Order: sequence, then structure tokens, then C-alpha cells
Amino acid sequence: MALFSGAGVALVTPFSNGKVDFPRLGELIEWQISHDIDAIISCGTTGEASTLNDEEHIETVRYTINKVAGRVPVIAGAGSNDTAHAIKMSLALQEAGADGLLMVTPYYNKCTQKGLIKHYAAIADQIKIPMILYSVPGRTGVNISPFAVSVLCRHPNIAGIKEASGDMSQVVEIAKYASNQFALYSGNDDMTVALLSMGGIGVISTVANIIPKDMHLMVENYLNGNVKEACKMQLEMKSLIDAMFIEVNPIPVKAALHLMGKIEKEYRLPMCEPTEESLKKIEKEMLNYGVIPPYPCS
Repeated sequence: MALFSGAGVALVTPFSNGKVDFPRLGELIEWQISHDIDAIISCGTTGEASTLNDEEHIETVRYTINKVAGRVPVIAGAGSNDTAHAIKMSLALQEAGADGLLMVTPYYNKCTQKGLIKHYAAIADQIKIPMILYSVPGRTGVNISPFAVSVLCRHPNIAGIKEASGDMSQVVEIAKYASNQFALYSGNDDMTVALLSMGGIGVISTVANIIPKDMHLMVENYLNGNVKEACKMQLEMKSLIDAMFIEVNPIPVKAALHLMGKIEKEYRLPMCEPTEESLKKIEKEMLNYGVIPPYPCS
């Protein structure tokens, strides 16, 4: 069975003075749940997992699990370009109480599809909770092909795929393997309704960090048959979504959350603050959408 349907937020990791800001993280979690988010994804790409050491990573996921307290599923990012390390992290996050794991493709190595299948199978063989594959070749340099999906979807511990290739032709091919045991999730906020039309059941979303209720409602509308309203909402979000990717994720969305007063404007290098030009665009689209009231950019 699927880990969730609807809108899952790829939650940011707030920092303060170089450390994870757990009080702010707790506030974000409560705000997300109060605005009807359907799942929380901790320590994924948007959560800057690549700059968290293992201890911080596990502690952040554990804190999230304890704070959520079973109200929605918590899915923990556990991907690595080292299969042995991915297994180690997966077991630690499973022990911490994660409901499932999000497993990005191995980055930098540029493994073959044969190696990719072996990588995922080796991890899935060691865990007891569901895993969602995560294909984002623009970020990692490695694509999960439809053939690889056709093999991996048969594994009992592989429960779905977050498809963020941006290639709708590939999505159509992968959608052939969607079932009650293997879920298809959008990894591109601006293609969510299109992917739902191919049999998807939800989205793992960056923009949900700032508009969780709207993302929840958009997917809910589509899944309940109100396709016209879902399409309308998708189109209305488009400019805001574009602004959230004006620079590499999560730079814009963390800037947006800072403008909303929810987190400090702090990143870990090599991530850094957006340019003034980007910040003005981010604020403009937030104002246009109604996320923030009018006030000077600072």
C-alpha cells in the first residue's frame, strides 16, 4: 500500500548560528500539519541533507518523528552515492521510527542502470519499511529509466517513485507500473496535475513549504474528480512555483520562509543567499499570490 496520497512537503531544515534550529523546525511542522499537509519528508534535497552529518541527519529525522507523533507519515531521506552508507542510514532512520524512506539516485558516480537496480535492491533487501525511489537526473546526473522501474517495482519493500525528471514521455512509460503496491508521485510542483492524470496519487513538494493547504487542496480536488478546479489551481500557482526555482532549491524557498517570518535566513555553504534580483522576484510572486502582505524587501 502507498505511504500516502495527497501533498507531502519536502520540508526545509532551518539553521541558526550554524546548527539545526529545532524550535523553528517544530513550529514549521505544527504549521504544516495545521494546514492539512498529508506527509512530511525530512532531510531530502530541500532539507539540505547533503550538508548534514550523519548525527545531525538522524537527530533531525528523529525530532520530526517525535513532533509529528503519528499525525501524518514521516518519510526520511536516506540516499547516498555509497550503497553501504545508504544501507547504514536507512537502518538508523528505520530504527528512529520513520514510516518510509526516500532514496535519491546515487549522485556523481553516474552508475549504469544495472548498477542502479543492484543499488536499490541491496538497500531494499535490508530494510523493513517502504522505500520511495527518487529520480531527479538534473540534480544527480542519474536517471531511473522505465526499464529500471519495471524491475524495481516488483520488490516488496519498494513502494513508489518520486518522478522529477521533467520528462512527461518518461512519466507515461513509468506510469504503466503504477499500482496499489507501487505509487507514482510528482517531484515537479509545476507538473503535479499532469502527473496525476497519468495515475499519480500525490506530490512531494517544495512549494508546499509556503502554501501547504493549497497543495493539499489541489491534489485532493483532482483525486476527488474535480479536475477543472485542480487545473485552475495549478495554473494559478505557476508563477509562484517558478519563483521558488529561480535559483537552485532550497535557496528561494528558504528566502520565502524568511520573508514569512518563519525561519532565519541561513544556509550551509555551498548554498548561499539569493541575489537581490532573485529576492525581488521571489517577493513579487509571493505578494501576487497573497502569501505575504505588502512590505519592503529586506
